[in-house]
Amino acid sequence: MTIRILPAVGEPETARAIGGLLAQLPGVEPLQTVGDSARLLDTLAVLAASSVGDLPEVVLVHERVGPVPALELVREVALRFPATGVVLVTADAGPALYAAAMDSGARGIAVLPLSYEELGTRVQAAAHWATGVRRHLGAAGDGLPAGGGHGGTLVAVVGAKGGVGTTVTAVQLALAAQAAGRSVALADLDLQSGDVASYLDVRFRRSIADLAGISDISPRVLQDAVFPHPTGLGLLLAPAEGERGEEIGDLAARQITAALRGRYEVVIADCGTQVTAAGAAVIETADVALLVTTPDVVSVRAAKRMVRLWERLQIRKAEETTTVVNRHTRGAEIQPALVARATGTTAARTTVPAGYKDLQGAVDAGRMQDLDARSGVRQALWALAAEIGLGTPGGRAPAQGGDRGGPSADRPAGTGLHRRRAIGAAPPPPGGGTGPDQLAPVPSGSPAPLGRFRRRGGRFGDRGQVAVEFVGVLPLILVALAVVWQCVLVGYTYSLAGHAADKGARAGAVGRDCVAAAVSDLPAAWRSEPDCGPDGGVYRASVRVRVPVLFPGSVNWPWTVESTAGVARED
Repeated sequence: MTIRILPAVGEPETARAIGGLLAQLPGVEPLQTVGDSARLLDTLAVLAASSVGDLPEVVLVHERVGPVPALELVREVALRFPATGVVLVTADAGPALYAAAMDSGARGIAVLPLSYEELGTRVQAAAHWATGVRRHLGAAGDGLPAGGGHGGTLVAVVGAKGGVGTTVTAVQLALAAQAAGRSVALADLDLQSGDVASYLDVRFRRSIADLAGISDISPRVLQDAVFPHPTGLGLLLAPAEGERGEEIGDLAARQITAALRGRYEVVIADCGTQVTAAGAAVIETADVALLVTTPDVVSVRAAKRMVRLWERLQIRKAEETTTVVNRHTRGAEIQPALVARATGTTAARTTVPAGYKDLQGAVDAGRMQDLDARSGVRQALWALAAEIGLGTPGGRAPAQGGDRGGPSADRPAGTGLHRRRAIGAAPPPPGGGTGPDQLAPVPSGSPAPLGRFRRRGGRFGDRGQVAVEFVGVLPLILVALAVVWQCVLVGYTYSLAGHAADKGARAGAVGRDCVAAAVSDLPAAWRSEPDCGPDGGVYRASVRVRVPVLFPGSVNWPWTVESTAGVARED
């Protein structure tokens, strides 16, 4: 088991000494040191917003961390985060301080100057106690957001590169979930160039940036920032001024999405195409991560780079990511199975067809909610929503590759980019709505037919289109075949006429029956009476044969093919 330790030390020299010792302890993951009590409590609150399992197992509190006295800080941490063991680091080893620390809720005292053995013993004991508490808490503290109750499903929609249809996908997924009777929030986390407001014809004053720096997002504060769209969606939009996107870090993103999940059943996050601190935190904690790409070499390569970047930064594993192929055609060389093999991800069964004409009017008008329900794009995206569980009212969407609500089976909770950033670390260096035409909501007691209808509608729609196209082209194919066949008949007629004339002339030259010889090899449909007779010293045979029209023996052309042959007579 990996033990995550969060040091709270106010003195730089002591912080360096503690950091050096922690780096030597086996099975320990030291987090970035925080320098004061307020920062410590804020960091723990943000980590606990997703789940108790995200908290570090051990917190080291230095006696001079300030501004809150160390014992009061220990008591506050122990009361608010009981599944975390607190170790007090102090230079006073007297029994009075020891008793006071135990009364405050500390799980041990490490005496300065620290030694490797003592620090390791205290950390192991506190971590063992924290693990036991979490085991007893069970599901109540292992995968649920702070505040109790099941949180909503978080779906992160990410683009492999610009222009692959990320925002269209996110908007239609949100509309599909809303039509299925679920409360839905659509958060635009493409912080510098988000277009959700443009796609849904929204003018707004407040944005996600207004929630930055608020350590305790109450329901009233969240309600003031979320725009209530006429479709029923709750929109948390990107700031109109792109530079304000820098105000949203990973801690703020985690806290904001946790607040949204506490109020809405489904939270769709449009994370754009750039890996930012906020986007990375959302992707890592999402129940479902959708990576949108198009079936071309450039986009698939970009998707592969994105997945590899996530793995290097420990944001998300490839097998926990679902790839959605947009603008898919049956004749494309790059099919979803190939995309899945190239990226190592799981390809969604539902593919989205190219539908520029379908989308053009809705996009230009800024009313994506009015996209025709008969559109192949909308049908496919709503079928995708059903595939990932958003079309099931009241149910949680299945996590892709594991329960993203808590630690995965083979990666300890607390590892990853957002852990380091959550406590102020510098990022690691780079490794290289429904409209009137839409379907009525499905009653909460019968969610399945919606998903089946969407999938079947898209599949049968493709078959119908192919059938119509084939029927339209069939006459042209038949005409072409008829022309080719008629040319074959004309050539064959010339060949028969020439052969019959030669054979009749040779027979007449030696005194045999010219007519009988000439017609002996002619098929019945080409039978004709030849003209035979001597012409000086040459015996000539002339054969005239009519050309049949398509079917020999039924109708002939009004003109004939004539062939004449002569052979020297033998007397």
